[in-house]
Amino acid sequence: MKDSIPEEHLYLGFSHHYGDSIFPLHTSISLFLLSYCDCKLFKVFLVPTGENADDQLVTNTLPHKFEVCLISRHQLPMVVQSCCLPAVVVKDGKFCRAGLSVVLRHIIQKTYEADASKKDILELLGFKKTCLKACAEVSGWTRLCEISIPLAVERFLTGSPEHCQTIPADILELERKLGEPVRVHNDDKIRRQKLQQQKADAKATLSVLAKASAAGGKPVEMHEHSLPSLELSIAFSKLLVQEVSATVNREPSHIRKTKTSDLPPLDHVFAEGLYFTLADIVLLPCIHQFLVFSKKRGINLLNLPLISSWYQRVQEVPGVKKAADKCNMQLLQILELQSGAAEEQLQSCFLIPGELQEEEEEDNHFLGGPRPTMTKLMENGIEAKFSPHPCPDWTLDWNSLPAAVRPGEGKL
Repeated sequence: MKDSIPEEHLYLGFSHHYGDSIFPLHTSISLFLLSYCDCKLFKVFLVPTGENADDQLVTNTLPHKFEVCLISRHQLPMVVQSCCLPAVVVKDGKFCRAGLSVVLRHIIQKTYEADASKKDILELLGFKKTCLKACAEVSGWTRLCEISIPLAVERFLTGSPEHCQTIPADILELERKLGEPVRVHNDDKIRRQKLQQQKADAKATLSVLAKASAAGGKPVEMHEHSLPSLELSIAFSKLLVQEVSATVNREPSHIRKTKTSDLPPLDHVFAEGLYFTLADIVLLPCIHQFLVFSKKRGINLLNLPLISSWYQRVQEVPGVKKAADKCNMQLLQILELQSGAAEEQLQSCFLIPGELQEEEEEDNHFLGGPRPTMTKLMENGIEAKFSPHPCPDWTLDWNSLPAAVRPGEGKL
């Protein structure tokens, strides 16, 4: 290698090829980001881990959209030889950036510097441009995205058949984090909008029930989500560079007076919250390989509903499918993932009639109800006041409705 490098060079490791991904997964992630950004500012070098790697075999495993040069480990610049790949060496060859998050953030920044119209690329760095900025040693989230999940998926794919039947703990940790409430810089305002939307949904539901009663108990078609999720509308309006209509009007007084502690939490749309960021770019190739392998092995994925929803939602982001095509990633649909597992899960969740009858005979006496609750309230100095039902004439023909919505199914 020459001492002076005329352009920035990107060095990526190569151990093997599996399915539609290159390993280590850090290399697949880097190539996916280059595709998503449509970045051609770096000369890409692939560094096989084995000194006797077949150059032709390595080249054939790469997506045809990429132009890369093969280089052995001992040919690397001295500044790179002591670093973990991926790594970027700047023009003068005296400065090196190493580590997945550092390299990916640099790719994004260089892409925006070269073309300021690509503001959507800069948005990948998130609020205040801090996405995955903290190192893995001090940030549990960076460690999970950058190190833990890629390693867990690689071990999962190469493990024994017995080991592969257990979902890795780091994948379960991601599922747990996707279920945590979202915190954003304008948290209070968006949560009040969500409360207003929830009240509108409840009012619409009451209207549908009233129509059902007026129709003589005939079932009326109800849509589970009559209004689009506020989180989704906000997330995708930002992706499409549109204003959110819900932010124009001021909330009613009863919404403004609601205490912050009583506001509904915000749900995850993407990995870090409401907005598509670099974290989603990092996780997608990893979770994709995990889901593809799980599907082949017939592993039940119904206990990962949040990851499955996230995986499907990321595919709707403009540019993701195009980038996946460039990398030869054949993204799955959720129905494909759940078709085999759903039937097995349903059979284990629902009892056959005989077993159901036995359960009802064993537990036909309802325990609880209003009396113990009233007693607890009175013991704590709380007196409940009762008022007549606002619509006492309402009647519902429960036999005409699905069993799942009958109060008796929940032993109410």
